[in-house]
Amino acid sequence: MTDTLRIASIQANPTVGDIPGNLARARTLLAEVEAAGADIALFPELFLIGYPPEDLVLKPAAVADCAAALEELAADTAGLQVTAIIGAPWRTDDGLFNAVFVLAGGRIEAVRLKHALPNYAVFDEKRVFTPGPLPAPVTIKGVPVGIPVCEDIWTAPVCDALKAAGAELLLVPNGSPFRRTAHAERLATARARVAQTGLPLVYLNQVGGQDELCFDGASFALSASGELVQTLPHCREAVSVSVWQRGAGGVWACVEAERHAQDAGLAADYAAMVLSLRDYVNKNRFPGVILGLSGGIDSALSAAVAADALGPERVRCVMLPSRYTSQDSLDDAAACARALGVPYETIAIEPAVEAFAAMLAPAFAGRAPDTTEENIQSRTRAVVLMALSNKFGPMVLTTGNKSEMAVGYATLYGDMCGGYNVLKDLWKMEVYALSAWRNEHVPAGGLGPAGEVIPARIISKAPSAELRADQTDQDSLPPYPALDDMLAAFVDAEEEIEDVIARGHDPETVQRIQNLLYLAEYKRRQAPPGVKIGPRNFGRDRRYPITNRYRDRL
Repeated sequence: MTDTLRIASIQANPTVGDIPGNLARARTLLAEVEAAGADIALFPELFLIGYPPEDLVLKPAAVADCAAALEELAADTAGLQVTAIIGAPWRTDDGLFNAVFVLAGGRIEAVRLKHALPNYAVFDEKRVFTPGPLPAPVTIKGVPVGIPVCEDIWTAPVCDALKAAGAELLLVPNGSPFRRTAHAERLATARARVAQTGLPLVYLNQVGGQDELCFDGASFALSASGELVQTLPHCREAVSVSVWQRGAGGVWACVEAERHAQDAGLAADYAAMVLSLRDYVNKNRFPGVILGLSGGIDSALSAAVAADALGPERVRCVMLPSRYTSQDSLDDAAACARALGVPYETIAIEPAVEAFAAMLAPAFAGRAPDTTEENIQSRTRAVVLMALSNKFGPMVLTTGNKSEMAVGYATLYGDMCGGYNVLKDLWKMEVYALSAWRNEHVPAGGLGPAGEVIPARIISKAPSAELRADQTDQDSLPPYPALDDMLAAFVDAEEEIEDVIARGHDPETVQRIQNLLYLAEYKRRQAPPGVKIGPRNFGRDRRYPITNRYRDRL
């Protein structure tokens, strides 16, 4: 039995479904921490298949490939001093489990099964996994160690059982996605388990973008008294070895560990957007992105995030002016492109719009122009961007914000056309705040330039789709501060209509906005994915029926 443990927290970025790639990455990391003298190498939840695997684990071949990869990795531990703790799906006669494996001495020493399966918000593990029994500790280097998996620490029973069975340390592999309140909630939950058991706890989280989720890392360790003794970076891969010693009464204390600053507030939001877009583009093997740069704030912030995620040379921006595009917009888009250092060009859509008008004139005879003609402009722009995407390979990045998507102020097969949207979970006022923040900061690991990359006039001018003369968003919508407040109450908090009105809003306006929110569900179902930032995003979090006559009434 040892009185000292060197625990390597491996905050790594797997790719869902890339079992050979994840195995190769695990091998490299295992060799790295062996060279650093680690006793234990702790990997994130389900690392070999990536998290969340969703229905991929229902494919027998995928689970069998993970089992084969585990055997290979276990064989690699022959002759190593380090013991690996790594996650993978595991099928037995009793079901399919979210499992963690202890690998040492060339073999699988132990298997532990996740007991508490989350089935709320973005999680649906009960759909694919069977809950395991309350786990027992695993003995590593003579020390009984508890390995609760992610959700297992969010209630008391698993840690209670591990403490009662003699565990002296808790090592927690996680796949916990980012949202603004996540880090504080994780820390509070971990401290509750430490207070409950009197055991120190090492919390290790995955990092990386996966479709609409960002895993932000931000791993940490707590002493037996709940003191924060180790912190790993936010939204970046990291390997950090903490040194623990058994003291009086058998209580383990951390005597050496790294403390990294972790992003918070707008910096954390922006970092999550950058990481998610970078991984979506790179893991899906796109050469870069292309977007319409309109001279408005949404496309400007989208371009800035893309430049920071991929580098300016991989971001192609196109101005697509119509007869209604103002000179200010032309100038502002060009200035933004210059500031970001991105490739930029202009392709006028007027010839195509006129062709559509001529083609449809007989069918539209006797009808006044309306939103139909506005939508034709938006869809023409989509055709141009998709043509460039098809010809040259970059993914089209859409630029709509959550406020617009909430009330349906977006055109199907027009400005909604594309492969990903980094603003999907940002209310309009959050777009303004992040744009101002980016002009003052370069995110850690960002590849874009410093300085004012979003011209001040883009931030200060009234927003407009410029699909008709003298148009502004506030012609038909409340001011964005009021609109965002109403929408956040309806969407994020599921407040009753009386409560929303009590926030100081006009009753008739509140009822109209609620109606627009429900009517636009069919559009949101067809929207591209985008990273979750706030408490409740459209898509994975909020699943309303499309056909829905319910309205909350006064």
